[in-house]
Amino acid sequence: MLLTERRKEFLRHVIELYHKTQLPVHYETLAKAIGVSKWTAYDMVKELEKLGYLIREYVLSPGAVGRSQVVFIPSLKAIRLFEQKWTEKEKAWENEWPEVKAKILETLSRVKNQGLREIVPPFLHELMHAGSQAAFGAWFFGLLIVYLRQLDRKTEALIQNLLSHVPAGRTRLALLIGTVFGIVAQAEGRDLDLTIAELIGRYVQSMFELTEQEVRLLDDFLREAYL
Repeated sequence: MLLTERRKEFLRHVIELYHKTQLPVHYETLAKAIGVSKWTAYDMVKELEKLGYLIREYVLSPGAVGRSQVVFIPSLKAIRLFEQKWTEKEKAWENEWPEVKAKILETLSRVKNQGLREIVPPFLHELMHAGSQAAFGAWFFGLLIVYLRQLDRKTEALIQNLLSHVPAGRTRLALLIGTVFGIVAQAEGRDLDLTIAELIGRYVQSMFELTEQEVRLLDDFLREAYL
């Protein structure tokens, strides 16, 4: 039995849930996190257990005296597999980030002298050719900042104040998306709106794949470029 990409995706979610909660993972919790049936999740964790990537444990069921339920924790084999991948990913991003950041800030510096029709296409081009999820996220936030800078000063100040008081990290990055989407929906016409909507969908998905270091760098970029 091989560790297919699908099994690897389930394993990644188990590890992330385990790190987040510091508790063994029940297959129903995994099913909700991925969006599959509990039976699909259960079959998958059993396969991962056979491959040596998960370890089965038994804990008492909440509210059920004397009854236990099956839960799973990642094995050392699983943790080593993903630690290696995350380390390689972080090193690659560390090398790429200064150049990406400088290019985005330089492009943003031209916003005041250009309209949306001139400034948006370069961002869309970079987004479509981003070499990593983190680079995609950085260019995506640059594009959102472009739209925010089209607002009147009072509205922009209110948004900046809101974002500055939100906890740093994924919460603030997610809030920025929701704030700008309403603005974009009334911006440049239906075709562009659909493009941005597709990009937002892709970014929301990519947020689950970003490392904590990438999230921190993106949040720092947001503060430097906009707050």
